[in-house]
Amino acid sequence: MSKRIAVAGVRGHGATHVRNALERGRLVGIADPNPPDGLDVPVFGSLDQLLEATEVDVVVISTPIQTHVPLAEMALRAGADVLLEKPPTASLAEFEHLSRVLDETGRACQVGFQAQASAATLQLAQLMADGELGEIRGISATGKWLRKAGYFDRAPWAGRRTLNGVAVVDGAVTNPLAHSTAAALLLDGSTGVDDIRSVETDLFRANDIESDDTSTVRITTTRGTSIVIAVTLCAAEHVDPAVIVHGSRGRAVLNYTTDTLELPGGRQTLPRGDLLQNLIEHRADRDVPLYCSFAATGGFTRVVEAIRLADEPAVIPDACVRWEGEGAERHPIVRDVEQWIDRASDELALFSELGAPWV
Repeated sequence: MSKRIAVAGVRGHGATHVRNALERGRLVGIADPNPPDGLDVPVFGSLDQLLEATEVDVVVISTPIQTHVPLAEMALRAGADVLLEKPPTASLAEFEHLSRVLDETGRACQVGFQAQASAATLQLAQLMADGELGEIRGISATGKWLRKAGYFDRAPWAGRRTLNGVAVVDGAVTNPLAHSTAAALLLDGSTGVDDIRSVETDLFRANDIESDDTSTVRITTTRGTSIVIAVTLCAAEHVDPAVIVHGSRGRAVLNYTTDTLELPGGRQTLPRGDLLQNLIEHRADRDVPLYCSFAATGGFTRVVEAIRLADEPAVIPDACVRWEGEGAERHPIVRDVEQWIDRASDELALFSELGAPWV
C-alpha cells in the first residue's frame, strides 16, 4: 500500500511528519522555502512547484495557519488527499470554502487531531454513549502549559490574531491546546458545524502578544452539554492536559497526550492509531472511515470563529504575574492560575464568573 507522499512545511512539527512519511509510504518530496540540510529527498521552495514536478497521492500540510486553506485546495485540486494540521482553518468562511472544494474534487482531508485516533478517546466516547457514566453533567478540559518567549518568536504568525490583514487566530485555545476542545466535542458527539448552540469566550494574556494565553471558553452544544475549556500557557510548570467527563455515576479523565484513561474502576493506557496510515488506507478503500475528517472539525471551527470575532484578550495585571528567565527563556507565570483552572473545570464556569483576580 505504498503511496507517494509529500510534506509541505518541514520545520517544527513538520519534521515529525517527514519521519512518519518515510516510515508509512514513499516520500517523494518536501516543500519548504527554508528547508533544513541533510534531507535525502527532492526539495522544492513551494508546494505548487512540487505538484508541478511530481505525482503525489497524499500531501501533509504543516505550514503556518493562514496558509492551510490555499495549500490544501492546491493539493486537492491536483488529485491528492490531504493530512492538514490543526487548526484546519482560521474562520468559518474558510471552513465552508474548503468544504466546497472537497465536494467538488471528491478527495479526502484528514485533520491532525491525534487524540481522535486514540483508543482511549474512542473508548470513553463509547462508554458515555452507552450510559456507563450516567447522566453527563458536563465536560471540561484543563491545560496548564508553560511557553517561553522563544515560542512566540519562532515565526511571524505566532501569537497573532491576524497577519497582514489575514486571519491567523493563534492562541492557547485554538492552537497549542486545540486538542482539548476537539476531544471534548468528540466525546459529546458534537463535532459538526451545526452541533454548537453557543460559544462564550473569556480571553486573557500575560505575554506581549495579540492572542490569548490564559482563557476559559464555554461551549453549549445542541445536545445541551456544557463544555468548559480552561487553559494557560503561563503555568508554573508544564502539566499534561486533561479532558474530564462529569457524570452522575462518576468522573472519567482522559489524558490524551499519554492515551491514558482514568475511570471509576481504574486506570489504563491504550494504543493510538496513526492519522497518515489511516488516510492512506482510506484512499485505497473509502469504506475505511477517517479518524478525523475535515467535516468532523466543524464544531471546533465554530469555537475558532467565536474567538476570532471576540474582543482582544484582556491584559492580565502586573500584580497577578511574575516573570522568570531571560531572553528566549523569559516567561510569565500567572499567580495561582492552576487553582483557578481547576475551579473552572470543577464548576464548569468561566474565570469572570469565578472572580479570578485578573478579571
